[in-house]
Amino acid sequence: MKKIEDFRLKYNDIGFLEVTNPPSPETLKAYYAERYYQTEQGSYRKVYSDQELAYLNLKISQKASLVDHFRGQPTPGSFLDVGCGEGFALAWFASVGWSVKGIDHSIAGLESMNPDLLSHVESGDLFEILERRISARENYDLVWLNNVLEHVLNPISLLTSLRRLVTPDGILVVTVPNDGSAYQEFLLNNGNISERFWVAIPDHLAYFNYESLVGTVTATGWKCLDIIADFPIDFFLLHPGSNYVQERTNGPLAHQARLSMELMLAEHNSHDNINEFYRSLARVGLGRNLTAFLSPL
Repeated sequence: MKKIEDFRLKYNDIGFLEVTNPPSPETLKAYYAERYYQTEQGSYRKVYSDQELAYLNLKISQKASLVDHFRGQPTPGSFLDVGCGEGFALAWFASVGWSVKGIDHSIAGLESMNPDLLSHVESGDLFEILERRISARENYDLVWLNNVLEHVLNPISLLTSLRRLVTPDGILVVTVPNDGSAYQEFLLNNGNISERFWVAIPDHLAYFNYESLVGTVTATGWKCLDIIADFPIDFFLLHPGSNYVQERTNGPLAHQARLSMELMLAEHNSHDNINEFYRSLARVGLGRNLTAFLSPL
């Protein structure tokens, strides 16, 4: 695998930043099948605390409340999780009555966290599996794409393909890291960070902020119903005592603060209030992740 400095990045015509000389499909397939979950890459862990599990389920339920709003009904339907990872979304939606299916390059994360859902998941090349399901004319009321779009070689092709899997009245929920934002560039220019820490190759091959995410989904045939952010953990980078990029040991403390704040907000506020707060953050370019709620045109 090449080093980060061996890769080239540029903005494409739609507006998101992408790697121009990405790893081969074979290299990426081996990476996700053999290393990603097994070595705790990204935010994945072999063990989660009760507080972390509560946080993960909270974020799913907050997004699900918006899905119910846009569908106009709370009635469960059919659910497909593309890149289902450890299966937390599968488990949550199954628990409230949805008929769930998932696909991923590897089942290692699922085996570790939600092994009872293995029969609901197919592993292998995502695009090949999706094409088979499209050919079989499968449709789903809700398709979930959580922190997947930034990993694939062709995000535009993936978003275009998914239009054929979502029912006419269905919803696609896409979550991506909020990268290349004005705030991150401010941190770099202000000396709070010494590098663009969010560039993470081969894990992330495409980078989106609010404007480029809207542009990308619109260009691929989706109506953007809403975008919300999540906790702006990058706030900690403004203070030297909590800067987790310059001092990596601050990372777990920043993460713990995020968990505590999110769970406290949920205890004292409705999902509607919290989603309104995060909708406002997204619009001004803040929040570590962005989640778009889309309907097919």
